[in-house]
Amino acid sequence: MSINVTRSSMPDFDEYIEEIKDLWDSRWLTNMGAKHNKLQEELCGYLSVDNVSLFTNGHLALEAALAAMKLTGEVITTPFTFSSTTQAIVRCGLTPVFCDVRPEDYTIDPAKLEALITDKTSAIVPVHVYGSICDVYAIERIAKKHGLKVIYDAAHAFGVRMEERGIGSFGDAAMFSFHATKVFNTVEGGCVTYADSSLTERLMMQKNFGMRPGGESYPEVAGNSKLDEFRAAMGLCNLRHVDGEIEKRKAAVVRYTERLGGVPGLKIWREQPGVKHNYAYFPVVFDKETFGLDRDEAAARLLEHGISARKYFYPLTSALKCYEGRFELQETPVAEYAAKNVLTLPLFADLTMEDVDRICDIILSKGEQA
Repeated sequence: MSINVTRSSMPDFDEYIEEIKDLWDSRWLTNMGAKHNKLQEELCGYLSVDNVSLFTNGHLALEAALAAMKLTGEVITTPFTFSSTTQAIVRCGLTPVFCDVRPEDYTIDPAKLEALITDKTSAIVPVHVYGSICDVYAIERIAKKHGLKVIYDAAHAFGVRMEERGIGSFGDAAMFSFHATKVFNTVEGGCVTYADSSLTERLMMQKNFGMRPGGESYPEVAGNSKLDEFRAAMGLCNLRHVDGEIEKRKAAVVRYTERLGGVPGLKIWREQPGVKHNYAYFPVVFDKETFGLDRDEAAARLLEHGISARKYFYPLTSALKCYEGRFELQETPVAEYAAKNVLTLPLFADLTMEDVDRICDIILSKGEQA
């Protein structure tokens, strides 16, 4: 039986049908309808943030946050992320400057940030990786010292909390992705969380053609990235069950850790102290010299058995062909090592303990044979 690297969480069919039934009465299918507004309100509570602005996907949410803050010049970010992070920066007319990551969790390394700041720097876009969070306090100190905005890519961090604070309450803004493969999904979707209420109107204009609320003034150049009612309904359903889905993911992570933790040549994901995690991903770093298989060989062996694992993130965004020759590329050796050696194993709420054991058996037996 094949196993995909992820599988979307969905509510019961009847629950979703019940949620969307009244749309046939209202015929209000988009343009910030009742379900959109209800989801926005409920997410404020769940994420423990002051403000939420919903978007049709996380990528456009990040673009909107960058545009709404009127950033210019250079933005320091990490190359160890999905292409969306860097693409959003570049599509907003900004220059990405790549900072290396920390070896313990592959989040942006605050110790290497200040050396990259110039008089052209306007913001920092760190990424919470695999649900592990950045050193938010160190980043905040640096940003305040230099007068920089901080916009977090929190696509992996839905529901993560630190010291009882929702992770979306850190920085000037944070973007969450509600893509079908995420811990919480609206099929496609995303949001920006933020503390400064003056951003509300600017974010609204960014998602609605640059139109000021009221519909007669267009002070911004912008596109269309509104979340529709059907996807908001999916979000309302999934939000009722997300804590249970996270607990199921945790059970799989515990079993992976029991089976693979302490194996020479394998470095596995570990929880951060003081953080309530969402168990979004289970990355493993393969050291061929010690374990006997490298990351690519392990992925190929799993695929032979119908199991999809993912080289995530590979390649580094700084190595993407679309940026070739366009920007100065900083040296990021830790990120390069991670990109060459990390494999994320299948992880989703419906993954059985038997399947986790099967995956681990294949990895461990192949390691012994190599």
